[in-house]
Amino acid sequence: MNASLYSTIVQCPYCWEQIEVVVDDCGESQQYIEDCQVCCRPINFHIEVATDGQIQLQVYTDDE
Repeated sequence: MNASLYSTIVQCPYCWEQIEVVVDDCGESQQYIEDCQVCCRPINFHIEVATDGQIQLQVYTDDE
């Protein structure tokens, strides 16, 4: 499966600002941490890929 990059807008769970992030659609579920571009706090990104290929992106604070 070919990986592709796409950009999306998420809301920082700390400062509530809307930020643009680039997501790597590698075809499998993944989790990683990326700092907010506004407040610099660590955001936990959780990407789930359903069996039909639909991607769901959720963001959490460090203590959630």
